Amino acid sequence: MGGAGAILARLAVGASHRQAGHGGGLAPTGVSPVLDVEEPPAHGATERAWGRARPDPGDVDGECPLGCARIHGELQKLGIAVSQSTVAKYMRRDRRPPSHTWRAFLANHASQIMAADLFVVPTVTFRLLFVLVILGHDRRRIVHVAVTDHPTADWTAQQLRNAFPEDRAARYLLHDRDTAFAAVVPTLTGMHVQPVRTAPRSPWQNAYIERVIGSIRRECLDHVIVVNEAGLRRVLAAYVAYYLRSRTHLALAKDSPVPRTIQPASAGRIAATPEVGGLHHRDDRVAA
Repeated sequence: MGGAGAILARLAVGASHRQAGHGGGLAPTGVSPVLDVEEPPAHGATERAWGRARPDPGDVDGECPLGCARIHGELQKLGIAVSQSTVAKYMRRDRRPPSHTWRAFLANHASQIMAADLFVVPTVTFRLLFVLVILGHDRRRIVHVAVTDHPTADWTAQQLRNAFPEDRAARYLLHDRDTAFAAVVPTLTGMHVQPVRTAPRSPWQNAYIERVIGSIRRECLDHVIVVNEAGLRRVLAAYVAYYLRSRTHLALAKDSPVPRTIQPASAGRIAATPEVGGLHHRDDRVAA
């Protein structure tokens, strides 16, 4: 109650000196004498609660402030008739800067996180091909794409080495519990990358890579017929080039993973360049 007493005393002193518009007092005149009596807390208990020595009793900013509801309740128990809105109005405001939000935390660490996942593409002869996609969270950048008909753990580990040459590996790699990632932990450990596995049947925990795979299907593979592995590689290479250089993203303030400059109207007329075999187009201004 030491902190509460200090706050109540300051509130009572401020209320006794302020007048409302109609000239009446905001609190009874007996508030200040009652609240000036403080009971000093145990010094050891305060140090254990704060992890450091107790600040000066007059420095209320150094103490944990109580909510206006609790202060109003204390005043009621002391027989002081004052509304809770008045207590909230004249409470000392916390001058400390607000803490970072969870969104800011993710934004600050996005450059250290990458995600990997596999999806299946059937060919015209009903052969199943597996595509590995590795995505960087910071700019939604597709780092690596690989195709195989038999995704073993050794193949997946080699693709991770190809995607992160030298010391350019991220700090964390998100992946699901697919058997293709079962034996990649030693490889990632040697690259100083910490693997993070998602929970079973929880694709939402790796939402960025799931969204990219959905975009690849809706914007590319659902509109082409895959004949063989070489053809799939060509189609994916064309789409990845379009995705990185031309496709805008809402999460990137409607910019592309490789930033595009804003072209003024004075730069010339608008010309459309076909990409991904004509499935998509890139609009640029060209001089007349």
